[in-house]
Amino acid sequence: MTMRMTDGERFLATMHYRPRDRCPMCDFGFWPETIELWHAQGLPAWVQGGHDTTYTNQFFGMDVCTGGPGLNVGLCPAFETKVLEDRGDHELVQQADGVIVLRKKFMSSIPEHHGHLLVDRESWNKHYKWRLNPDTPERYPNWDEARQIWNTPQPYAYFIWAGSLYGCLRDWMGVENISYLVYDDPALFEEMVTTLADLIVEVHRRAFAQGAKAQVAGMWEDMCYNAGPLLSPPLFKKYLVPQYQRITEQLRRHGCDVIWVDCDGKIDELIPLWLEAGVNCMFPIEIGTWGADPIKYRKQYGKELLMQGGFDKHILAKGPHEIEAEIYRLAPLVEEGGYIPFPDHRVPPDVSLANYMFYLETARRVWGKGVNLKPLGQLEPSSSR
Repeated sequence: MTMRMTDGERFLATMHYRPRDRCPMCDFGFWPETIELWHAQGLPAWVQGGHDTTYTNQFFGMDVCTGGPGLNVGLCPAFETKVLEDRGDHELVQQADGVIVLRKKFMSSIPEHHGHLLVDRESWNKHYKWRLNPDTPERYPNWDEARQIWNTPQPYAYFIWAGSLYGCLRDWMGVENISYLVYDDPALFEEMVTTLADLIVEVHRRAFAQGAKAQVAGMWEDMCYNAGPLLSPPLFKKYLVPQYQRITEQLRRHGCDVIWVDCDGKIDELIPLWLEAGVNCMFPIEIGTWGADPIKYRKQYGKELLMQGGFDKHILAKGPHEIEAEIYRLAPLVEEGGYIPFPDHRVPPDVSLANYMFYLETARRVWGKGVNLKPLGQLEPSSSR
């Protein structure tokens, strides 16, 4: 038995196939409506949040694996977020990315796009390109305060955000518009992707020059759906792979060798291209109707591919027998390392609190070994909050 580890040490040991005291216990998060419904099922009122897991991490005793000073590699300044029209159980909203969407007020799902400022080169230059300037001071933390964190031992692995090359463009333009753009104006598409990569590389360069430490990097793309990628693999290889490589090569030169991408949908055709590009960890491995399986991916790619997620969230709504069976099915892969299991997206409202508690208790017994974990439900809110 190895000695008690910090959450960050445990995460890095798992990702590097080294001995660890137990498997990290994590979650992707919860629909806000899930937490609201769970309050009526016995969840204490102080446990708030959905996408923000601060309080749920405290209550459920989750590991906090990564952290550190933040960098902004997105739109800066962001657009003003404002409600444009109240439509009863829906509202028309301008988001921080400039996109106008129609969204539900309760039982939220993916908002419906109703308008885009980014439609061509003129609107790219007018509304977006200038917001991707690495010289904008608001992108960076206070360097003195950041160095104090980087130079002091922390309980987590140092994390650096590496942004998005396609997913944000898809949001800003809409799926249909960007799909046409790749063929109608490939030079503009390439310029936009390159501009995003230029921003990420330069922001990271400045951070490393100030003493930044990074052991883990994360990206977000969400560029796949239930039948495969939204951008064809040949175009992905032509336009995205070279830009990813600029980012990942710089990260590795500074000691960061766990680089994950958050992409929903059927990612099978893009996994080998992400690996070629230096992105070596898939997250959250959404199972979906297409039947993705982390065990299959390990057999296909071996230990080169790191993984997080991959526990079918729909199983959580079924019952103890199905939950326990899936936990045991994944156990050999968990034991091997290079894989941290958790529900394959935010836990939806059709999952009962009782089922989720059963999942955690069983997962800790089978995966986590229950080493030095506080009993579930006996945790209190942090005194600092």
